[in-house]
Amino acid sequence: MWAKGLKNTESQGIAFSLDEGITWTKYNGNPILNNNGEQDFRDPKVFWNTETELWQMVLAVGDHIRIFSSPNLLDWKFESNFKPAETSEPLGVWECPDLFPLKYNGNTKWVMIINHGDKGPNGGSCTRYFIGEFDGKTFQQAQDARWLDYGTDFYAGVTFSNVPDDKKYLISWMSNWQYANQTPTKVWRSAMTIPRELVLDKDSSGYFIRQNITEGMDALKSNTIVKEQINYTYHLSNIDLSQAFISFRSNGGLDEIKIGNKSEYILIEINECEVVIDRRHSGMIDFSDRFAAKVQSMPISEAITECKIILDRSSIELLLNDGKYSMTNIFFPKEKYSELSIIGEEDSKITDLKIDHIARVWPNQ
Repeated sequence: MWAKGLKNTESQGIAFSLDEGITWTKYNGNPILNNNGEQDFRDPKVFWNTETELWQMVLAVGDHIRIFSSPNLLDWKFESNFKPAETSEPLGVWECPDLFPLKYNGNTKWVMIINHGDKGPNGGSCTRYFIGEFDGKTFQQAQDARWLDYGTDFYAGVTFSNVPDDKKYLISWMSNWQYANQTPTKVWRSAMTIPRELVLDKDSSGYFIRQNITEGMDALKSNTIVKEQINYTYHLSNIDLSQAFISFRSNGGLDEIKIGNKSEYILIEINECEVVIDRRHSGMIDFSDRFAAKVQSMPISEAITECKIILDRSSIELLLNDGKYSMTNIFFPKEKYSELSIIGEEDSKITDLKIDHIARVWPNQ
């Protein structure tokens, strides 16, 4: 592993920037951490631990995570390995680890995120997390791992440091190594998720993470359609859903959400024990025999009473029950999506339905 210093001024052998990282110069003492022959020795995540008053690093090495500490970012001490007892077959390469604290009712728990190259819950790339304790040396998991997202296009998720109010924001890559190099795009390849705030919560099964869309999205919303209360079935057409934020609540009788156009669509089906996303009719799918080979499913343990859907021209991010459940998918329509249907049980109702247009964040070109 190699270190880079920042020009302009130096302290304890580390150079600090006076130009916010524009100018860099290599540190003469590289490498600061040697690879002793491991096939994968990658993706260091470094953070300042206020409890130990040391820099900490988590590093993916083969089929486990190594934890290091340092007083100065140059001299690193190996502290421990983290490798959980697995109950299934290997999940492919270990990548992009992260380690950070979150609080629940005033109590601090530590979260270890690990990204894997294969055998996710619906195939291919995936992200899971562990809740536990960390003393600056060893991470001890307190419960079984959970998936951070059940869609096939949520990978390499890592968090930002030094966010105001100790909030923890995460962003992930929206693709999957099963087909990432084959997607039918010309001037771009892949995009990132909307930044999500991670919040620790707890239910009868243990601790879990809720994912909330960051408040910065509100500044991009316009042309809102609002329905305070409507009965199932609800259908809307002739609306541009290529950049949209759909949200609503339900009294629990939600069965199906269909988003698309006259010939293409994504179907979300919900029953008492799972949510299913079907993109077999979503548009261009024949570029890979793995892209739409099967529907994707996510287990649930309660009725779905709240829904958020963030749509871009080629992606859907589905967050349910205030972010307790998450599925992220990409798709490649031949025409913009312009129709929405929400279907539920006869006596069920939708409340607080909002459909917002989301503005571009890039200047018009």
